Amino acid sequence: MKLPNVVQELIKAQNNFDSVAYANLFSETSVVYDEGKTHTGRKEIQKWIAEANEKYKSVMEAVDYKETGTKGILSAKVSGTFEGSPAVLKFNFEMNEGLIKSLKITG
Repeated sequence: MKLPNVVQELIKAQNNFDSVAYANLFSETSVVYDEGKTHTGRKEIQKWIAEANEKYKSVMEAVDYKETGTKGILSAKVSGTFEGSPAVLKFNFEMNEGLIKSLKITG
């Protein structure tokens, strides 16, 4: 499966629990929606993913990827210390100039 570089790097950063590298894949004004909360801007995204890494210890493995224009949907098997692990989650991306503009994570 062919993944855009930014998505490959996101998976790598997640699996290395590297919140700085993860956040740097987003634009300064990016928005992330996860678990009913919105996180706006690179600093908030870094704080969110650092806390999620500490809490859930999640690693991900790409299962499928579909892309239409600037939008992509990654289906990934996510394993960690959360109830129902492992689970296949959908990462709904919108990209702009090689960075992630928005990300919505759904079950």
